[in-house]
Amino acid sequence: MKIGRKALLVLGAVVIVAAIVVVGMFYFRQAGERSAFNDRLDAAQARSVVLTASKHSLEDQLASAQSSLEESRVKFPESVESIEYGEYLFDIADECSVNLDSLTFPRPASKTVGGVTYSVVSLTLPVSGTLENIFQFIDTIRTDDRFASADVRSVNMDIGGSKATITLDIYGYKG
Repeated sequence: MKIGRKALLVLGAVVIVAAIVVVGMFYFRQAGERSAFNDRLDAAQARSVVLTASKHSLEDQLASAQSSLEESRVKFPESVESIEYGEYLFDIADECSVNLDSLTFPRPASKTVGGVTYSVVSLTLPVSGTLENIFQFIDTIRTDDRFASADVRSVNMDIGGSKATITLDIYGYKG
């Protein structure tokens, strides 16, 4: 069987058209994938900018927190030395013209505040003197740099006898 020249031309045209259609399908599929890839790439680049800014912000916050921690470590003594604080209290009592009737240092207790553990010594300070001098004593303890890590928790006054009992917590940082 012999195929005519026209049939071969038609068959050749059909094969060429089929090849063009197949190549066109591959091309458009690849173009679609390229477009989707470019969209994902653009989104990733946009996220990268946001994440980089977020990273810098978090690094700044970390530096600030570390600086704050170092400042707190300086502010809070490593341990509460009873001899030193006893001397400080008696010096302040002399400066304020009050009598510190007794002073005992109990064992330090641990107290955790916001994930940080402190060593806490709770003192009860019975003092006597004039009201003005007692108030000056309390104010000096609250403002003296040596007691920056201390907290005056309560003051009980006996106005008739010019006596007061001061409850004081001294914090030490436990690394």
